[in-house]
Amino acid sequence: MGMTALKPGVCTTIQDLGRFGCQASGFSPSGAMDARAAKIANILVDNPITAPVLEFCLAGPTLRFTTSTIIALTGGAFQPLLNGLPVEMYKALPVKRGSILSMKGCVKGMFGYLAVTGGGPRITPVMGSFSTNLKCHIGGYKGRSLNTGDYLSFVTSACDFIPNIASHALQAEDNYLRTWQQSADAALMPTTLRVIPVPQADMFTDEGVHTFYNETYYVNNQCDRMGYRLDGAAITTKHGSDIISDGIALGAIQVPHQGKPIIMLADRQTTGGYAKIGTVASVDIPKLVQSPPKTPIRFEAISVTEAQRLYLRSVHELEGIARMVKRPSYGGISPRKTARRLTPILEAQAQATEGHPLWIETETTAHHKENRQTTKPEAKEYV
Repeated sequence: MGMTALKPGVCTTIQDLGRFGCQASGFSPSGAMDARAAKIANILVDNPITAPVLEFCLAGPTLRFTTSTIIALTGGAFQPLLNGLPVEMYKALPVKRGSILSMKGCVKGMFGYLAVTGGGPRITPVMGSFSTNLKCHIGGYKGRSLNTGDYLSFVTSACDFIPNIASHALQAEDNYLRTWQQSADAALMPTTLRVIPVPQADMFTDEGVHTFYNETYYVNNQCDRMGYRLDGAAITTKHGSDIISDGIALGAIQVPHQGKPIIMLADRQTTGGYAKIGTVASVDIPKLVQSPPKTPIRFEAISVTEAQRLYLRSVHELEGIARMVKRPSYGGISPRKTARRLTPILEAQAQATEGHPLWIETETTAHHKENRQTTKPEAKEYV
């Protein structure tokens, strides 16, 4: 039991938190572009945060479910419809067998995520990860994005109940999403990305560094899972930006010879030969990847210590969300589990009271009972 893709959407792939420890062998980590949204999707359906999810960009897929289950949608505002009726995002949604999930299109943000309770889609891990590496054609579903007619089975074939399901919703998440779900006056509200300076920043002139931290840049149309190019003032270097290739971290900001920054993301190359002026703090990567083209971007320098503090705070926030969605609520009792627990109790009571009447017999009922025991059925003749 699982789900069938009636329409594949745009770049719909299986992702988790990434394939780590393989960059030395030339394999990029891949993983969810917005790791925070992917983690929350799994939390909402009581999955481990490392469980595989469906990631899609700009236009979500249309899916038919062949079994009853529970799902959660997070990320950009994709206006989901279940059997033609609008449903909420950032909420656990019961889905019946035969139901069709569709999406109108993304009106805010870029990437969306779908988690399925019970462990998500049944995918064979490659090098310890479920993530799809589109360039190497490994991981996920056959190493590629979904096509029409593809069928994904679930880890748990029949899982249509989670305790306290009414609590599995995050209305307060709007406060976080406002950082990138901006209005038409986005030019007045640039997205600020906090950056940790790196040793290679010495290769840039003082004027170039000043330009980087004081000018406004804009997301270029050439943005994908590999990296986001930015338009804006050129960043000047002392003697060019070519270096001996070295490792590329998530959020590394490369500056090629033309002086326009490129922020490296999930499907980045493992090494690169351009100088890096800084690295975007991991907590700000979700704000970046959910920024559509032409979104204004500003940079702010912070220390490694501050970046670590922000990361720990984000971890505690997710732990708080996980506790919050498990708080007691109506609908928190499973009829099936209750029946399984009551069955041995009722059986024990039945054995203990065997032979003991559960009501008081009257003289009339006793007389009828005696007559039933002494009266024999009449014999019948058969020809």
